[in-house]
Amino acid sequence: MAIELEAKLKVDDFAPVRVALREQSAELLGAVHEVNHILDRPNDPLGPRGMALRVRGVRVVTGREVAATLTFKGPATETRFKSREELEVAVTDADQTLAILTAVGFTVELLYEKRRESWRLGDCLIELDEVPVLGRFVEIEGPSVARIEEVRSVLGLTEAGTIRRGYVARLLEHCVAAKVTDRRMRFAD
Repeated sequence: MAIELEAKLKVDDFAPVRVALREQSAELLGAVHEVNHILDRPNDPLGPRGMALRVRGVRVVTGREVAATLTFKGPATETRFKSREELEVAVTDADQTLAILTAVGFTVELLYEKRRESWRLGDCLIELDEVPVLGRFVEIEGPSVARIEEVRSVLGLTEAGTIRRGYVARLLEHCVAAKVTDRRMRFAD
């Protein structure tokens, strides 16, 4: 069982973070454009129990090849940063994986795009994410709270508030608040 430990921070601009990453000799791994499908079951939903099932399609913009994935996320635990079980497997075809899951009763509850730029700084993975409606975020995933705090400090993000709720929860809240019935969150360009 893999446990994901990450800090998610809202930022207005990625430029200062990129400068800090370069100053720390972080490795730029690449950039991708994701299409995330969040699935659930009408008769036995995962969402109210804090769980999620996702099929992620990926188009590489720059850098290394990145596989499409099928991911299960368990309920988050109460810690300083978001911590939850994450089970993930690479798939060769996101569309076929999605077709299989819908054939056995899952439905797509939300589709959202994400632009992601990935960096490695020692034992931490830093993601610069842009999500329609929500804006820009920096995610720092690492082995411990202390290490994440250290990276947060060297990136100049100590004043940025930590966000515990994920993109899916925030996007679904937006849909309810704005009375959005089309739950496909895409970039305009």
